[in-house]
Amino acid sequence: MDIVSILVMNGPNLSRLGKREPEIYGNRTLDDINKELADAFTGVSLDFFQSEEEGELLEKLFHCEDHGGYSGVILNAGALTHYSIALRDAISAISIPVIEVHLSNIYAREEFRRTSVISEVCSGVISGFGANSYHLAVHGLTGMLEIE
Repeated sequence: MDIVSILVMNGPNLSRLGKREPEIYGNRTLDDINKELADAFTGVSLDFFQSEEEGELLEKLFHCEDHGGYSGVILNAGALTHYSIALRDAISAISIPVIEVHLSNIYAREEFRRTSVISEVCSGVISGFGANSYHLAVHGLTGMLEIE
């Protein structure tokens, strides 16, 4: 069986994890979360990408589609979740599954955070489990691909 390869993508402000509002986002850094994922899923090839720039996230999604190599994407789009039609269109323009992830429960937060413009074009949404949201997303994606 071929090893499954997943790209874990993180958008704006996620580079500040561990420093930014730890009462909401926890004390783990993005590097901590990435290392924990890699350690927990040794049978899955995980690559990690983070950018503060919307255009870089779009280009990375298109690269995944155009150059292959990934079975799916786990995406925490940060604030772009709530307003980026460009990101929504990019997700809908690719054929590989994308799982939307949030550390906090966006539906229990400020009104503007309760809207996700990308949910409709993602294969699944996981929200509110802290760093474990990423682990749940890997399980969900591999199960969806019948690889686990």
